[in-house]
Amino acid sequence: MRRFIPRTSLARRNSWKSRTVLGGLAVAAVIGTTAGGPPADPDGERDTSGDRAGESRRIASSVLGRDYQFTLTAVRSTADPTAASVELRVFTFQDGEWKESDRATVGEPDGWFWGPLTGSGAICEFSTASTEPAPVAVSLLITPSAGCAPAEEFEVSEGQIVTG
Repeated sequence: MRRFIPRTSLARRNSWKSRTVLGGLAVAAVIGTTAGGPPADPDGERDTSGDRAGESRRIASSVLGRDYQFTLTAVRSTADPTAASVELRVFTFQDGEWKESDRATVGEPDGWFWGPLTGSGAICEFSTASTEPAPVAVSLLITPSAGCAPAEEFEVSEGQIVTG
């Protein structure tokens, strides 16, 4: 008579073997990709743009006809490369071009994390309206696990930030 082996015990036994083999392959893949160092750059120089203090990156913008242009710019901290500040910049259209008319810091200086700010999903809310005064609301991602910060509200009148 054949012995009956429940399906669950076979699956358990096979899954242990699979994990061992797959785990070994994963370790080999990681070792293989890191053992030789970073891939060679055709120009012979390493790209360090991701870790420069004082680096800035536009993370959002909104244009309201020829009245106003608003931008949110992340500025990496010079004291801590993981920290950043965010500037709300206001531009007005004068003499055929956009000129910056005012700026304000969103939140605290160096109060944001550079990684989440410059990654996808960083802007939780960025609303503007073409009224005078123009309301602007900004909510940014603190971290993926912490979620979004409460919206900070600004008001722009004649190109100047009057509240915030």
